[in-house]
Amino acid sequence: MPTPPTHHAPRALLAIIGGGNMGRAIILGALDAKLLAPAEIIVCETDAAKLNQLKGWGVQVTSSHQEALDRLLPTPPSLADINDSGALASCGGQLLLAIKPQSLPTLAAQLAPTLAKNPRVVISILAGTPTQNISNLLGPQSPIVRVMPNTPARLRKSMTAISLAPNCSKHHMTLAYDLFASIGEVVQIDESLMDAYTALAGSGPAYLFYLAEAMTLAARDVGFDQITADRIVRQTLAGAAALLVDSHETPQQLRAAVTSKGGTTEAACNTLDSRSVIDAFRAAIAAGRDRGRELAAGSSPV
Repeated sequence: MPTPPTHHAPRALLAIIGGGNMGRAIILGALDAKLLAPAEIIVCETDAAKLNQLKGWGVQVTSSHQEALDRLLPTPPSLADINDSGALASCGGQLLLAIKPQSLPTLAAQLAPTLAKNPRVVISILAGTPTQNISNLLGPQSPIVRVMPNTPARLRKSMTAISLAPNCSKHHMTLAYDLFASIGEVVQIDESLMDAYTALAGSGPAYLFYLAEAMTLAARDVGFDQITADRIVRQTLAGAAALLVDSHETPQQLRAAVTSKGGTTEAACNTLDSRSVIDAFRAAIAAGRDRGRELAAGSSPV
């Protein structure tokens, strides 16, 4: 268990509630980018193994939500005073929610009284949870920055979207933007697009894994053993993804460069077209967006 706090405990710039995979990826990115020093981060986590790992990184740890808030740097006299001076300390300590969405009501009941007296900028990575829902539970005083990274954050290759609540300015999101830029690319979008973004990029890695699964099965069908098929598919997709990232050409142009008239690639792509694969992907992303809207509106997952 973490050492009980004393009045000598340093004040932190960031309190993270939840030390799971994404929380730890964010911490490592911030530390490696030297955006924050270990002592400037406090993590609230109840799992002993995760706590020990986090302590080994030098960050402050606690199992108390209230203690995490109490150890933050003071906020400015008014959150409206936050500016883009470049000094993160001028923003005061901020709170990052990295818990499961279903845990929010219980957490909010514990934190809301403190936040009512001492508002904080709240960064949320809660999937399918609109800023208005969070504000309703935590209170309207704290600006909400909604963030949606994806799983390649583990390799610091995340694609992250940021959207702001109506009571939040671009200066409130400075720390959030820098945090997630340390683990990949960041784009700011209107919150009305967040469900569409989640279907595109949040679920996006699964589409590539789906393709890898299909290619591996096909490789077995045409005679390769499992180990060889797996090796070929992984490197083919990794190389193609790197080419897509590094090239200024469009996906259509890159595909055309591989597709000779009357050749093998054309025969394969004609088969995909005949089965409306592109239309199927477009429909899949629209279905993911629609399901996100349903979940945000409060329906139960099935």
